[in-house]
Amino acid sequence: MSTPASAVLGTVLRDGPVPRGAIARTSGLSPAAVTRACAALTERGLLVEVPQAVPYQGVGRPQVPVDVDTGRHVVAGIHVAHLFCTLALLDLRGRVLVRRVVPHGNPDDPHEVLTTAGDELLRLHAEQVPGHIPLGLGVAAGGWVDPGSGVIVRHASLGWRDAEVRSLLTARTGLPVRVDSHARALARAEQLFGAASGRESLLHLFVGNVVDAAIVTAGATHRGPRSAAGDVAHLALGDPAIRCECGKRGCLEATACDLAWARRAVTAGVIERPYIFDLVDAAVAGSAPALAFLVERARVVGRAAAVLFDFLDPEVLVVTELGTNRLPECAAALRDEVTAMSRASGDVVLASSFGEDVLAVAAGAVQLDALYADPLNTRNPVWQGV
Repeated sequence: MSTPASAVLGTVLRDGPVPRGAIARTSGLSPAAVTRACAALTERGLLVEVPQAVPYQGVGRPQVPVDVDTGRHVVAGIHVAHLFCTLALLDLRGRVLVRRVVPHGNPDDPHEVLTTAGDELLRLHAEQVPGHIPLGLGVAAGGWVDPGSGVIVRHASLGWRDAEVRSLLTARTGLPVRVDSHARALARAEQLFGAASGRESLLHLFVGNVVDAAIVTAGATHRGPRSAAGDVAHLALGDPAIRCECGKRGCLEATACDLAWARRAVTAGVIERPYIFDLVDAAVAGSAPALAFLVERARVVGRAAAVLFDFLDPEVLVVTELGTNRLPECAAALRDEVTAMSRASGDVVLASSFGEDVLAVAAGAVQLDALYADPLNTRNPVWQGV
């Protein structure tokens, strides 16, 4: 349920810098309620007055606009991928200030991976933005993630089970930690900071080494009673000739995930190692075979997305997939496939808004979602430093 503070902060995020009177008209709150909320948010360092932001035109006493304060606080983020963690610090508008990629030393050991990531994050803050106070740490990952317990229940490509992420990283960093799936986090980021702003329903399909989805209806993300909603990895929307590790054939993840597609490119002699970034870099550099491989994956993903779109009928479909994010030809192929195979029109099929920062945004958005939902519930964390 929205509070006056969350309504005000959300309005300023969309429209700022904006005078208090305009906030009242847009949000439907009374001027007195807006004034109280602005005072509380300013005291917390979440809003700031910007007298020069909007030239005064009119009669009577000018109103000083307010905007989201991006100069005082940051949120920290860790995205856990198959081969590496992406560490990031973001401002309160979801913009990535700094990011760093840390390869896994021992990917089979979640304690080692997360401890290393937490320690590197402390160093990153001290080196890059020591004057900004972290409000919290968001952790995003693929697979089955339970936000309530702060646990990665199952991450298939890493082989993790019941990884106690929140308790470990809270102890390591001193920050309040929130954990969620990257598909859900990015769906919310699209609503807050991306092309889906103002949309009440959304389907987000994430295709990496894990393939999963997020469903937003009536403005809220659907998690399900076990926080397992969005598991599309084993839907029979892939190539029926490919056997999945689960024992079935035609699973979407076994067909379209990064590792599977990169292995196909190695077999075809397009790249030398099964690394999806090599395939994308080759296509960006002008390799026609690499581009053809990625366009074909975009079509496979598009056919799967079309089925999901018609099942849910959302306002927009957002796809996060490396080729689609970086290559216009892949984005066009995806869009063509979805519109040909579903009721979707081309203008509702979107690539991720966040480009090369997508994993960093996913992590930070876990905390920013909580901040914008209940901004006066922030606490002063005991940041451990280095």
